[in-house]
Amino acid sequence: MFNLRTLQKNKTVKYGIPMLLLVVGGSFGLREFTQIRYDAQKLKRKMDPALEAKVNMQRQSVILEEEYEKLKELNLDEWKNIRGPRPWEDSKEYQEQQRSNLSKNN
Repeated sequence: MFNLRTLQKNKTVKYGIPMLLLVVGGSFGLREFTQIRYDAQKLKRKMDPALEAKVNMQRQSVILEEEYEKLKELNLDEWKNIRGPRPWEDSKEYQEQQRSNLSKNN
């Protein structure tokens, strides 16, 4: 009985061991919850096999080259930069103003 009362009064046994158990047990618990999270993300990322057959990664570079060829055919010398509306401006009104300015210049 003497040893049990001594252990109950010891601050390390009273506060330290429960704190240590909480920290170690919490890390194991958090590991399980994060594993569930990552497993759910893997399931969301899986692509439908029919869609995956349509998307071919080797074909992507060919598509980029085709777009580059299309851009080479465009005449960029006559291109004009037109500013878009600012957040505080009315977009429809600004577009009409830009169209009228373009028609006056031409």
